[in-house]
Amino acid sequence: MPFTAQDYLSRTQGTLAIGPSAEIGQLPTDATFLRILGVNYVHLMSADEGDLYVTEHGLPFVEHLQPINWYERAWFEAKRERLHGTGTVYRVPTRPLPGQRCKSIPLVVKWCRVGEDVPLNTFTLGRAIDAEFNSPFEEFSMVEELRAGRFGPRNIRILCQKPLAIYVPPESMQLWQTGRSLDKLRRKVTRHAGFEMDALRSYIMLYGWLKGMDAVNSFAGTYFDRARQQVELAKLTEAVERDLEAKGFFVADHKPTHFILRLREGQVRRRKQTGRIVYGLVDYELLVRTAEHEGAVKQTLRSKYLLLQRDRFRPRPAEDYPPHLKPAQVMGVDYVWGRAESTNGTLWVVGNDAELFSYFLPERWRNRQMALSASKRTYYAQTKDRIHLVWRVSSIGDLPGGDLADPGYRPLLFQGYNSPFEEVALALEMKGKGLRTTYPRAVYATGHTGGWRGAALDSRRFDKMKDVLDPGGNPALDLELDYVTVWGYFRGLEDAQAPEDVGYWTPIGADQAVTKGLVTEAEFTELVARHRAELAAAGYEDVAMRGDHILLCYVPGGGVKRDAAGQIELRHCNFEFVRRVGKPG
Repeated sequence: MPFTAQDYLSRTQGTLAIGPSAEIGQLPTDATFLRILGVNYVHLMSADEGDLYVTEHGLPFVEHLQPINWYERAWFEAKRERLHGTGTVYRVPTRPLPGQRCKSIPLVVKWCRVGEDVPLNTFTLGRAIDAEFNSPFEEFSMVEELRAGRFGPRNIRILCQKPLAIYVPPESMQLWQTGRSLDKLRRKVTRHAGFEMDALRSYIMLYGWLKGMDAVNSFAGTYFDRARQQVELAKLTEAVERDLEAKGFFVADHKPTHFILRLREGQVRRRKQTGRIVYGLVDYELLVRTAEHEGAVKQTLRSKYLLLQRDRFRPRPAEDYPPHLKPAQVMGVDYVWGRAESTNGTLWVVGNDAELFSYFLPERWRNRQMALSASKRTYYAQTKDRIHLVWRVSSIGDLPGGDLADPGYRPLLFQGYNSPFEEVALALEMKGKGLRTTYPRAVYATGHTGGWRGAALDSRRFDKMKDVLDPGGNPALDLELDYVTVWGYFRGLEDAQAPEDVGYWTPIGADQAVTKGLVTEAEFTELVARHRAELAAAGYEDVAMRGDHILLCYVPGGGVKRDAAGQIELRHCNFEFVRRVGKPG
């Protein structure tokens, strides 16, 4: 989800969410701003054509973090100090920079081991046999969450290093040189939306230096009796583990060398009120949430999502939109528009709430889908936030199949497939007139060209919308792109009721309901006729009306959902061939 530094300054007018305006103003004009797994980054190209992702903590030191100022070969080899651990970790000072507030800063430089096998000693094996190294973006996200400390008791605070930047050198390696498993790397990327990783490039994480000394050396200088040292180390290790668990985290390779202590007059510093040792935690490559915390995070995200959907059309002032997202309107429908960074596509999220945008990034719904149609164009997916969605590949530009000799085919051919934007507008308009419909959530346009699109058999919709542009100045409907419409998976609750998150029903097409014995053939004929009449009375027609365009709901083992009048509740769920007709009654 990128936007440029110029966009940022013009939109914020000096009021910044990521750092002081002076620092933003000094960035290159092609700098882009990203939000990955809840962390804000400024993405820069380094002088060596590598990629540098700078966090909010690193922004004041963006010049120091340029690879030339710490990674240049002669400087790095002369100044680096290898730190304890099984990974590749160094302490390196940056080159002194005249005119900077801090001429030089100490960095912890750590090579990410994502995708590599975790060395399983007896201790790690017993705690987490399936442990996997975090990706760099995942690790920074976990560290920021632990630093914030919102989960668990407020009186427990775990000090951590500040994540400053992720540097990706331009050189590519052979797979055997990386030591990575492609399967493990794919699992990581699939599990977490919002970023892509190149299996053949290195990822180097830059942290701020945490002052102090590791617990092993601290106790060695405090207690001369080795047995006493071991006792104190064991007590501290247990205390840190309890604190981590209380704050919702777990580390598979829990080691005293990962605890940084501070000494005062030869004694380990302790908190005055409790007498507990003051410590900082380092090394986060195997840091994960506990099952309880992970469940709470997912439930919180889902509950928040349901509330946001309920109020998605509430007007928002311009300052509510972050610079990488913009309000847009197509066919009278309000959208939040932005780019999907990982695919270079564009995303139009229905409504006015920018917070909904990240829920519909394609990485969240394009994996682990289940086909709902024989044509393999309609899918069900549950995102990692426990959001249930249906997404459908648009047939815009195709000609509907049929026989010209069939009189019923001619109206279908004349109508043609609606564009994704027409489908969304029709669904919302029909709902506004009292018809029950499924809920449109987003329109996604791929970032990849499809050669056949340039020779669309039916270009009428493209011609009609040729002057409609997205906020980036490109056609909203482009012959060269494929489109996907994303819908809510209806489970018996209207958006206004959904935040209660109870009372689920199971959706089923009317034709499937006959097969399943939920309705009889006679009831099916009656409900199709009734639905067609209700559409016509409101001023609409589904030219390709079929039983699978009508959605019912039922409780397994029970009956179908009925309205207040006792009739089977019907809901329209396919808008590809819906058109406005006559005057609504």
